[in-house]
Amino acid sequence: MAPGDLQEVLAGLKRPTGLSAETERNLLVGLGAADDAAVYRLTDDLAIVETVDFFPPVVDDPWTWGAVAAVNAMSDVYAMGGEVLFALAVAGFPRDFDKKVIAEVFRGGAEKVAEAGGVVAGGHTVIDPEPKYGLCVTGRVHPERIFIKGGLRPGDRLFLSKPLGTGVVTTAAKDEAAPPEVVDEAVASMLRLNRVAARVAREHGATGATDITGFGLLGHATEMIAASGAGIALTASRLPLLPGALALAEAGRFSGGMKRNRRHVDHVLGARLEIDPTVPPTLVSILAEAETSGGLLFSIARDRAQGVVPAFGASGERCWEIGEVVAEPVIRLRA
Repeated sequence: MAPGDLQEVLAGLKRPTGLSAETERNLLVGLGAADDAAVYRLTDDLAIVETVDFFPPVVDDPWTWGAVAAVNAMSDVYAMGGEVLFALAVAGFPRDFDKKVIAEVFRGGAEKVAEAGGVVAGGHTVIDPEPKYGLCVTGRVHPERIFIKGGLRPGDRLFLSKPLGTGVVTTAAKDEAAPPEVVDEAVASMLRLNRVAARVAREHGATGATDITGFGLLGHATEMIAASGAGIALTASRLPLLPGALALAEAGRFSGGMKRNRRHVDHVLGARLEIDPTVPPTLVSILAEAETSGGLLFSIARDRAQGVVPAFGASGERCWEIGEVVAEPVIRLRA
């Protein structure tokens, strides 16, 4: 669902009145502040993180679909600064769907949850003409170390833990228009957990974070701006792209979600979306394109930022410093 449509349908869902004092005190993140997951405090040093995500196949291989869907769902826990505990599978398949294929989807999801240190402990399935699979994930986080979209602070440096471009690659792949090596790179990125990203962000004192998924980088950044009252300045030349993504974008391999996301950003920000005229329009469109199982976008205080990229490297992963937080509620895209 497009970001504007989602806001419209959720507009009538308010935090209910008459909640117990305990619930009011301990529901730390809920509908009142749009974020990546709900957080409920159990004790002074323990809160649970709860989220759910599922979608139709994004690749042909059933194990890979299940694994990508699981990684994507668990990213919401990491976007809140948490660790995965367990998950429940949520799935729908046609009545005559091959059971061996379903078993592979479930196996892919379960193996990725195990890689995250958790377990698939159950779930629910329904008959559905369009296959769908995902997870309801429970995680844990310290109540005083939660990442939120509203945690941006002027002067912080901005980091991204995965390259962009899964949307154009998977869209092209559906039409058999993406080279196999390009698809392989995108799949490898989608299969990578954001576990290291969450750990490094915690260790360096992050407060603001989100994961880049269906609303694209620009859409999710717009949410952070609305929640924080601060803005972001991005350097286009520092933005990481998957191999082959730019060429596919130049060939027009965008999903329908890209235009919806861009319209929403333009509607919300208007003149506060400042794009250097030398930045290629195709790159801007990639930033509005939906991502599947994208990276964490997070902010770190300037005096601690220099240790982030080396910390990723020490864990065998990459991360990119892509800009900084500014006081004005804008998105500023520089060359």
